[in-house]
Amino acid sequence: MTDQALVELAFTMLEKSYVPYSRFPVGAALEGTDGTVYTGCNVENAAYGSTLCAERTALVKAVSEGCRSFTRLAVVGNSADYCWPCGACRQMLREFGADLEVLAANREGAYVAISLEELLPHSFGPETLG
Repeated sequence: MTDQALVELAFTMLEKSYVPYSRFPVGAALEGTDGTVYTGCNVENAAYGSTLCAERTALVKAVSEGCRSFTRLAVVGNSADYCWPCGACRQMLREFGADLEVLAANREGAYVAISLEELLPHSFGPETLG
């Protein structure tokens, strides 16, 4: 799957977002090393701390299906700026490796690619706990 196709798949998730509070839909598509893609959207809750981001939704779907190794993540939002994973999402993704490529897109479909390691420098994961 090309980067562009992964971004387009993430865009299909915007319409499934449940965002009555922020009114900011986000879609994600997470590719496993075996090529399987897991999608997600943000799901808000009146108890704001219970809200799930699109990235974590895709990650939890993947892990619940047995996938533990990932290559790329596309994140899209409905704004002029690129849609970046929040800190909680970055740390959740980091649990499964620092070498993930993140494709952050804007509403026009333009995107930039950056490594998770660049987004979360000096991070820690299960291999650093001792």
